[in-house]
Amino acid sequence: MPEVSERVRALHARMTLEEKLAQIVGYWLDQNGVVAPMQGEMAAGQKASTDLAEVTRHGIGHYTRVYGTRPVEPAERAAWLWAEQRRLKRETRLGIPALVHEECLTGLAAWKAATFPTPLAWGASFDPALVQEMAGVIGESMKELGIHQGLAPVLDVIRDPRWGRVDECIGEDPYLVGTVGTAYVRGLQGAGVHATLKHFLGYSASRAGRNHAPVHAGPREIADVFLPPFEMAILDGGAKSVMNSYTDIDGIPMAANGDYLTGVLRQKIGFTGVVVADYFAVAFLEVMHAVAADRGEAAALALEAGIDIELPTADAYLQPLADRIRAGKFDVAYVDRAVLRALAQKEELGLLDADAFEGDAPTDIDLDSPRHRELARRLAEESVVLLSNHGVLPLEGRARPLSKVAVIGPNAHRAEALQGCYSFANHVLSGYPDLPLGFEIPTVLDSLPGAFEAAGLAVPAFVYAEGCAVEDDDDSGFDAAVHAASSSELAIVVVGDQAGLFGRGTVGEGNDSESLELPGVQRQLVEAVIATGTPVIMVLLTGRPYAIGWAVEGAAPAAVLQAFFPGEGGGQAIVDIITGRVNPSGRLPVSMPRSAGAQPYSYLHPILGGPSDVTATDSTPLFPFGFGLSYTSFDYFDLDVDTAVAAGGVFTAAVTVSNTGAVRGSETVQLYGHDVHGTVARPVVQMLGYSRVELDAEESVRLTFSVPASRFAFSDRRMVKVVEPGDVEVWFASHSAASDGARAEEATNGAIVSEKTARVRRIPGVSTARAIVAITGDVHEVTAANLRMVDVRQDALVRSSVSA
Repeated sequence: MPEVSERVRALHARMTLEEKLAQIVGYWLDQNGVVAPMQGEMAAGQKASTDLAEVTRHGIGHYTRVYGTRPVEPAERAAWLWAEQRRLKRETRLGIPALVHEECLTGLAAWKAATFPTPLAWGASFDPALVQEMAGVIGESMKELGIHQGLAPVLDVIRDPRWGRVDECIGEDPYLVGTVGTAYVRGLQGAGVHATLKHFLGYSASRAGRNHAPVHAGPREIADVFLPPFEMAILDGGAKSVMNSYTDIDGIPMAANGDYLTGVLRQKIGFTGVVVADYFAVAFLEVMHAVAADRGEAAALALEAGIDIELPTADAYLQPLADRIRAGKFDVAYVDRAVLRALAQKEELGLLDADAFEGDAPTDIDLDSPRHRELARRLAEESVVLLSNHGVLPLEGRARPLSKVAVIGPNAHRAEALQGCYSFANHVLSGYPDLPLGFEIPTVLDSLPGAFEAAGLAVPAFVYAEGCAVEDDDDSGFDAAVHAASSSELAIVVVGDQAGLFGRGTVGEGNDSESLELPGVQRQLVEAVIATGTPVIMVLLTGRPYAIGWAVEGAAPAAVLQAFFPGEGGGQAIVDIITGRVNPSGRLPVSMPRSAGAQPYSYLHPILGGPSDVTATDSTPLFPFGFGLSYTSFDYFDLDVDTAVAAGGVFTAAVTVSNTGAVRGSETVQLYGHDVHGTVARPVVQMLGYSRVELDAEESVRLTFSVPASRFAFSDRRMVKVVEPGDVEVWFASHSAASDGARAEEATNGAIVSEKTARVRRIPGVSTARAIVAITGDVHEVTAANLRMVDVRQDALVRSSVSA
């Protein structure tokens, strides 16, 4: 049984079976719309919110999305919540308030709350400190409203961009996901709100990128790719809650997989918090996976495996489970285990204290304060990736001022296009078309005049043409777009996605894609505008990377910017980068695909995962992980790396980075490694660590990375995480393909020669030479005591920096 306080143990001892079960379920207030899979079918029997006294007669564990299910005035809802919590304290026998949870992936998912960049943009910033700061203000808003738990961050490692939930993910590299995700946990929990890590485990490896589809990853891939971010967020971030994945791994649904939910999560990693079910995941054991004959068996499977709380509402854990226990078919000890964890969490959150909710509810609530907006805009600025630039950017460098600019595209003047799937606007408010968003979110078109003025540029005339919609095949607006471009000196064409759920949009939960072409006729729109001869800046506002080789080769736009749903400050950030007021510094957190047929793909592949003479297909991405251009240039030199390190030790790698250009800029310095020889196939390249530095023109900084040898750890043939002795290569680079050594290796020594050789396209980037480090001693078995994060020291002329 879990170790708990005497207060919790005494409270538990007083409970009837019904009171115990009530503490391990949620109740979804005001449920409507579709914001979860099969929501209507699964909650058909839920009692109305007007029957709360009856619903909660034995108490209640969670209230689900008090603020986030429908548009509610924050102050009015807070007053209701404070009164309701006091009612629970006074009218239920044990007087235990409800734990309130909400979605908070792109900010608190509630009406009038700030919308921050989507997690894929967090990854593109390579800035954990800023993400932690953002999570802190999100947590402060939640804490003020009486919310106790946030259902974020998503720690799924991207394997296939066709999957609709890519925009909720941080990136394709486990270390990037782990460091940024851990920063989010620290920020949210530092404000007093418990974070929930999701989705445990392997969700993003669903077959062919289809939501909820089976996962056929081997145990080594699960342990070495999908598990490390959770380990970091728990062991280094102290995460308090975990949510299961919907999928099955090799036929075993994760919601009923005790080997992972208890064996790995608790016994191996040492997690001591609460595991909550993803919405309806317990019932899905019966209706989707068909491993349970009824709700009672589904409840038994989930509880025994390790799911403590059934969300979003009581379905299996109440009467069906009670009947099973009373029939002698299930051991109540599993219920006791879950109840003790639930009560311990409520105690930690102050819900068992006598003064809980006895004060006044907040009345002066600002969920989109200047502080929120400043952080949202800054993170957006850091996340935009410049993919190509043929001299058109920045505009402040033009010899002559512009007199007329065409602004074209379905995402140029839509606030929804700036926001991710789990923003309130796209998650809920789409069902309330007559209501305003409730906060400031200027579009790209809105932001242009002020950006020109702020950059000291003459403000031109702006002419707008939508051209087409995001998703349909109607090209009747092309003529107006072409006319606007033809009569202008520059065309800014903004294309991409519409985030939404379950068919409402082109990306997001349930919006998987068979193709990685831009949706609808957007490519044709861009090509029609290019054909006018007017220089084109293409801006991608998307939730996934698309195959846009046509936009960087041949008759292509003069510049291409990639913005992953940058939130309420995104429109301003994009135009500030276009004018030159902001120097782009985002880096790709996921490889830019060459084609859908090359998926699933990861830069973390062994030799035979890339192009070679034994296959006629080429999986090489259009742009590699970590890539991004700047308006300045950087150089790396004076590499100094320890020549040897014990298998359980730490080595240092140092480099000097200089801004060799004419303007101030930020560089994300990435440290890469390669295990030359292993007992299992190893990646040809893996990121060991990174550091974001900001340098004035001609300024230099000395970076020293302290790298645990465990960054080279992997699961050996016994499935034990180890560091093996032997040589490894280490180098600094501006992206994963920048080193001369990171090329397709000759796998057959000339025995097989393919006549369809992989096409080589030069990608701008800098790197040092590769240094050899000898890992010495015996094989080292990695434990939780081993360091997981790389420490970075910055010396010399640094004036501001962020490292991870």
